[in-house]
Amino acid sequence: MLTLNALKNTTRPAKARKRVGRGLGSKLGKTCGRGEKGAGSRSGYKRRYGKEGGNMPLFMKIPLRGFNNAQFRREMDVINLDQLNHIFSDGDTVSIETLKQRGLISGPTHGVKLLGTGELKKKLKIRLNALSESVREKLTSAKIDFELVK
Repeated sequence: MLTLNALKNTTRPAKARKRVGRGLGSKLGKTCGRGEKGAGSRSGYKRRYGKEGGNMPLFMKIPLRGFNNAQFRREMDVINLDQLNHIFSDGDTVSIETLKQRGLISGPTHGVKLLGTGELKKKLKIRLNALSESVREKLTSAKIDFELVK
């Protein structure tokens, strides 16, 4: 029977483990390759990347350069036309409140944009923040009224 403890890696020979602390003639005796003093010689030491042993870390020395408006970006939630077919029935109003009630969006939002993937097969009233050009064409050809809300 094959068990986990009987598995062996036969693709390459096993590398011999490093034997430290076995006398001065072994090159890794006494301090076991850890040097003399300091945190690195102690047990439980983990090297923190970016720490420079009392020096100011390099990432703090380098100046910040330039400015970017990305931190002030307000992303909208997006919904496609074919998603509205499954969730709404004829005569319903599509707005941020009704989308939250039906579970299409959750949490705080900066607005909802309607995208034109799929076809809208129901007569709905649409009150959203933004519409794509393809949606505007599809809604006007289907004579569905829509309103942009700020």
